Amino acid sequence: MSASSKMIWDSVLWSVTDVVWSSLAFGFLLALSAHTVSQYLPGGREKSRFYVIFQDLIRYGKTKQHRKRDDWLRVFDVPKRWFWHFYAVSVGWNSFLLVLSLSLTFKHQSYPSWLTGLLDAMTGVPSSDIAVPQLTTLLVQLLLVLHSLRRLQECLFVSVFSDGAIHLAQYLFGLVYYVILGLTVLGSDRVGKGSGPLLSQLEWFHVVGGVVFIMASLMQHQCLVHLAGLRKGKSGSVETLAHRVPEGGWFELVSCPHYFAELLLYVGLNLIYGGVSLTWWLVFLYVLFSHALEAQLSHEFYISKSESYPRSRKAFIPFVL
Repeated sequence: MSASSKMIWDSVLWSVTDVVWSSLAFGFLLALSAHTVSQYLPGGREKSRFYVIFQDLIRYGKTKQHRKRDDWLRVFDVPKRWFWHFYAVSVGWNSFLLVLSLSLTFKHQSYPSWLTGLLDAMTGVPSSDIAVPQLTTLLVQLLLVLHSLRRLQECLFVSVFSDGAIHLAQYLFGLVYYVILGLTVLGSDRVGKGSGPLLSQLEWFHVVGGVVFIMASLMQHQCLVHLAGLRKGKSGSVETLAHRVPEGGWFELVSCPHYFAELLLYVGLNLIYGGVSLTWWLVFLYVLFSHALEAQLSHEFYISKSESYPRSRKAFIPFVL
């Protein structure tokens, strides 16, 4: 283990960033557990106000569309097709942070004082007057921007959205998610710094992590194209907005392979950090539990929609979950 990696594990004080991601991970683990347990409760649970609100908060799109809901709950609905807003914000924000990092690396221009102060507060590690440019940070920032660009393009030109809705709380969280993620990347620059020129910092785990990220991106794109194709005819025009049961490819193993691909993206990012960053393990756990919840809801939807749906098919992770 390199000296920089050891410094990461030796840090025993959790930063504000770590608290945020651990809270999110625990919150979604709790939600997943609560939803699972609720399936075994008496049938009258559907009338409970708490249960109704809880289900309305964790569901979106097809898993919410056909549920019986009070009119006052619909006040908080926003169109699911607004997903593209998340990636538009991410492209703008994370491109801005990447430009700042490149300016620091090649022009030795310091970050704006407001950003430096924010990172100081989030990481608990004061900035240094002499900062060594980090290859890991630049690589993760670049991949994050490319990922956001791809997802923006898919939302605008590939995916076929129905009239499904997401909760206003989910929408607001989606708008700030990639802002927080971008700051997390930049904050990771403060711990376990590499030394020397950029190319001299290149390690095997940078290459492996990058390859995993790219392969997962291709997998996710293929899955989203497949889902969009369920609503299009041979000419490529949209024929229906109905939710058809997907089959073939990765969909034979899990109900939501695009969620599994998203998890693999974060596996790749974790590998780029050498797999020793506490912060990025917490980010990984958040993605694991949040996507496991949505995958389980989708899995239940497909089972309820088709009596012949393969019971051996998992919801999220092949052969596991």
